[in-house]
Amino acid sequence: MTDEELEAMHKRKKERTLARKTKKIRDIQRRRTIWFLFSMFIILLDQLSKWAIMEHVIRPFRYGNNGLNFIDWYTNQPSIISFTQIPVTSFFNIVMAWNTGVSFSLMNNMGSYGYLILIFVALIITTIFAIMLWNSDNKINNLSYALVIGGALGNVIDRARFGAVIDFLDFHINDYHWPAFNLADMSVVSGIILLIGSSLFFERQTRERYRKNHKKRRKEQELHEKRFGLK
Repeated sequence: MTDEELEAMHKRKKERTLARKTKKIRDIQRRRTIWFLFSMFIILLDQLSKWAIMEHVIRPFRYGNNGLNFIDWYTNQPSIISFTQIPVTSFFNIVMAWNTGVSFSLMNNMGSYGYLILIFVALIITTIFAIMLWNSDNKINNLSYALVIGGALGNVIDRARFGAVIDFLDFHINDYHWPAFNLADMSVVSGIILLIGSSLFFERQTRERYRKNHKKRRKEQELHEKRFGLK
């Protein structure tokens, strides 16, 4: 093989290696983009649900007329509706509740600047989860991160606009009411539960795989020692 042929072969090999790396980078970027778009979808779904309940369920119930369309509701500051409760079943109500605390009305009395503190904390947590999502290749973990990011930012938007979060789902048994919540809360809680379950499952799976590999290597070592008279 001549020097020219050898150089051409090395050049083709470098081009193939570069093409594989480029394809891998593009695949990773595409997956990351999909997960972040999923978070944006969660935000949109959350905001649409809050608009629909506030302007087309609660407002007609209280005042007898439909409210703003979604664009006007989002670009303008709608008039605040005080607490309202609409019974749906014996265990479920649609409500108009303003939560100044965290999910499920926890820490609901934090003072006039509490919502700013919660916005700041939520943005820090969201940034952490976004970094984890960016560096993760685990699909289940990525789904968890995306759910938490979307839900957290959905509630951040409410706090920035109204100083409180719109909660409208009220489940109860007789006079005992579970704290009202919304789709963003459901997204955050689902993401956390999924992340915990995934961590526990894959940790157990990893330990089991390590145990089997260790046992296999030990048997191979014993066979080797027996074969060569080392034992």
